[in-house]
Amino acid sequence: MEQVHNVSEFILLGLSQDQELEKVFFALFLLFYILVVFGNLLIIVTIKSSQNLNSPMYFFLTYLSLLDLSFSSVTAPKLIADMLVEKKVISFNGCMAQHFLMHFLTASEVFILTAMAYDRYIAICKPLHYTTIMSKCVCNRMVVASWVGGFIHSFAQTLLTFQLPFCGPNVIDHYFCDVFPLLKLACTDVRIVGFLVVANSGMIAIVCFFVLFGSYVVILFSLRTHSSEGRRKALSTCASHIVVVILFLGPPMFIYLRPSTTFSEDKMVSVFYTIIVPMLNPLIYTLRNKEVKSAIRKLWSRKLTLNRKQKISWVE
Repeated sequence: MEQVHNVSEFILLGLSQDQELEKVFFALFLLFYILVVFGNLLIIVTIKSSQNLNSPMYFFLTYLSLLDLSFSSVTAPKLIADMLVEKKVISFNGCMAQHFLMHFLTASEVFILTAMAYDRYIAICKPLHYTTIMSKCVCNRMVVASWVGGFIHSFAQTLLTFQLPFCGPNVIDHYFCDVFPLLKLACTDVRIVGFLVVANSGMIAIVCFFVLFGSYVVILFSLRTHSSEGRRKALSTCASHIVVVILFLGPPMFIYLRPSTTFSEDKMVSVFYTIIVPMLNPLIYTLRNKEVKSAIRKLWSRKLTLNRKQKISWVE
């Protein structure tokens, strides 16, 4: 790739050129990122340490939280640190790595969300065959397939973008290395590449959207035959997942399912799905899930009891 460009670094414009506003953003996004880390680690630790949360739904939720944590960590620390400096610089290789990881983790999370929808479909529509169909082996394969699918998508996206010649302007009007702002800097005709990028992202988004939409239509239709208590519990679980899907899929579809152009709103939309959504996901799943809330209470009560015993033994 070094033979086709003479740009060694890119300058990011960030969210704002106002230094005072960036100080406010620094404090705000630092708080958000701390909540992202704490919330998602809490979900992972709670599920791993609880014997009651061992169903496939919680197995997938663990990986969803891991992806949210990783996904946010690709952009948030750099965004927060850049708010303290006037010139925001990222190396060419750093930009390529950030671009790859963003698309890899985004696509993997979309596939995990699709796997979670399939899990709910089997649990509600085929409960007698649930344990057979959603075995540990099947769940592991679905997670591996999600990672592989994310890698293939991101590798193609990164190859399409960074094989272009970058020979002049190096100022990216964004706070991270996103594909469309990068295409604007290429010193060649990018219409074909832009179309392929949209087709690549669009195929994943549209196929997964229709799979998710179709699965929940079938689920809601089948709930008519369930008892009121079973219907209420199923709707509660599905509602949490539907909210997460809408929050996560909506912004990327707004950004990537259109011709290769950029809007001023793209930055704030990107902030929403790279920082706000990973912060909200743990809240959505814990506030609406009694089993998770109960497991968290037991985890903390167990730790408090252990701490008291340690203090007593230390005093003695």
